[in-house]
Amino acid sequence: MPASSGNGAVTRSTLRQQIAAALRDEVLAGRLQPGQEFTVKEIAEQYGVSATPVREALVDLSAQGLLEADQHRGFRVHEYSPADFRGMIEARGLVTDGMFHGLAKGLATGAAGGSAGGRADGRVSGFAVDSPGPRGFFVRVGDPRAAAALAGVRRRGEEARRAATAGELNILIGYDLRFWRELGALFGNQYLTDFLHRLRVQSWVCAVQHLRRLSDLRGHLWSRYTEVVDALTLRDLAGAHRMVDDYDLHSLALIEGLAVLASDGGEDKDKEKDDGVTAPAGNGGTLG
Repeated sequence: MPASSGNGAVTRSTLRQQIAAALRDEVLAGRLQPGQEFTVKEIAEQYGVSATPVREALVDLSAQGLLEADQHRGFRVHEYSPADFRGMIEARGLVTDGMFHGLAKGLATGAAGGSAGGRADGRVSGFAVDSPGPRGFFVRVGDPRAAAALAGVRRRGEEARRAATAGELNILIGYDLRFWRELGALFGNQYLTDFLHRLRVQSWVCAVQHLRRLSDLRGHLWSRYTEVVDALTLRDLAGAHRMVDDYDLHSLALIEGLAVLASDGGEDKDKEKDDGVTAPAGNGGTLG
């Protein structure tokens, strides 16, 4: 049975969502370990609620790939392998590639029509008012809501950057998920945004079990959130895309490196930091 985080009673209005969110946080925080089992009854008793919303919440988390249902034993936390993590990173890359391709296509069409200006450095200085590209904020010129939304995403990125620099994994995960969900929403396709969010949650679940082997995460956690937003603000789509690609590649290298260390005998935490599981210089590290 998972240990209670002591967050207080769950209210009746959104029991299903709150229980699902609480258990998701337990998994992301590493308090619910991969393979750990529990029953509907145990969770219901823990939160002091009936079995129905608990069962619904657990089914939701199972559909998201965080839990596995066992007809005779209840539920268990899903165990992801390094191969699973590689698949998640590849899927994330395909989604973001599509998003950036759509943006570039829309901007290029606008530039060809004379309503968006191309630049010698590859950036685009303006946007088509009615380009055939994605229906996100990028498509509208001079929309103050777009500027406000992007500024909000940057603030979220700044909080994530601080957490990453300090090595505060629990804080970072929350801001990281919000940053990418809000940034994804600006591309204008809710289906892609939801799919990308699910992939990011799953990749964090997989990464957490490896990252927590390190005694000090400073220098390992990717922190270039605000740089991505700044590149998008300058309409430097190629630069922003490169940073997102680097994020995924570094994440994969770190997690696979930690998995190899664990399979080779589980070196102690301090030694892990000095055995080649470090992020490239100048990047601020990486994460799941």
